[in-house]
Amino acid sequence: MSGRRPRTGHDWKVLEEACVALLPRVPELVDEHLRQLFEHSPVYARVLPYDQQWREAEDAMRIGIETISAPRASPRRDLEYAEEAGRRRAQQGLPLDLVVHSYRNAGYLVWDSLLEGTVGQDPEKLAVLMRSATMVWSAVDAQAAAASDAYRATEMELRRRTDEQLQALLDALLEGQSAPGLASQVAAGLDLPERGPYAVVVLRAERRDGRAAFHRQIQRAGFRFVWRMRTDREVGVVALGAEEGLDELTAALDGRCPGPGGISPVVAGLSELGHARRLAELALRTCPPDATGIVRLDQRMPTALVVSQPELAGRLVSDVFGEVLALEPADRAVLLETLDAWLACEGSAGRAAGRLYCHRNTVFNRLRRLEQLTSRSLARPRDLMEMTLALDAYRLAPG
Repeated sequence: MSGRRPRTGHDWKVLEEACVALLPRVPELVDEHLRQLFEHSPVYARVLPYDQQWREAEDAMRIGIETISAPRASPRRDLEYAEEAGRRRAQQGLPLDLVVHSYRNAGYLVWDSLLEGTVGQDPEKLAVLMRSATMVWSAVDAQAAAASDAYRATEMELRRRTDEQLQALLDALLEGQSAPGLASQVAAGLDLPERGPYAVVVLRAERRDGRAAFHRQIQRAGFRFVWRMRTDREVGVVALGAEEGLDELTAALDGRCPGPGGISPVVAGLSELGHARRLAELALRTCPPDATGIVRLDQRMPTALVVSQPELAGRLVSDVFGEVLALEPADRAVLLETLDAWLACEGSAGRAAGRLYCHRNTVFNRLRRLEQLTSRSLARPRDLMEMTLALDAYRLAPG
């Protein structure tokens, strides 16, 4: 079987003559090209004004015909123009499939016109042109590919910029800014309701391992989260559904959260995210350094009051536990650990003893000693409240 016959100098001359003869017909071809595009899809007509499309199509078609007649020219002007066109179309929002269709449609028009002109002049030249078909369509394919690659790259860059802008707007909401239209921009960009129940979750980001698995698990739990990373924490905006509240959110996070975290109360819309974020951070501050669970502010209000006023919290610790703090560290730790266990066991000395691995009488003895050192009685509600808050303040104090 014989191979494909190589193109000769005569072949190149015939192709060049056909292309030169076609150039005066370019305006006519552009008219037909745009007519067929608008008939194919009304989207073309919505992209930009007709006159501008006509000029761009004329430039592209003329450059393409000149390239076919001189395929060995370098650099390839047709590919450079196709790249520019691909970037423009991505910025204008024309779908990629319509961009490719435009190049195919122009290719068919040019090829048919080349054949018609050649056959009309000299039918014998038709065979010469047919041998050039592969080269002509390779040029069209290369132009479409160049436009597509540039389109995709531009689309990715535009998406990245849009994401960055949306994240910046969301950050502004989380920081409590209230510029007009800010909440509506975030709602439209992130496909979230502007009004509706929201909560904010703040996680301590000391341990970043396991975060990817955590996010996948939370996604499967059915909640819509939008996360923002900070230097030492991770902030999540949670869109709550009609049947979802803080109980369901806490249950979804419990056991999945890789570190301690705080949940804000429910707020009524995106414009209140700054307030919710501050309350979620306050809830997180009620977690001791070694905590691993997640807490709700509405269930930690007394402790939140303590940590929100560090100066007063320090005075409370000093006033209530002044004598206790003067003890040897080991002795002090035993007394405060006993009080913590007794409170956690809801005032049951027996249960506290089981937790501390000692006799219940030992618990009673330690508590009585603590009452003597603090001049307070655990049987009096006001004294009990002061000792409870002072213990929280001591455990959560920096350092």
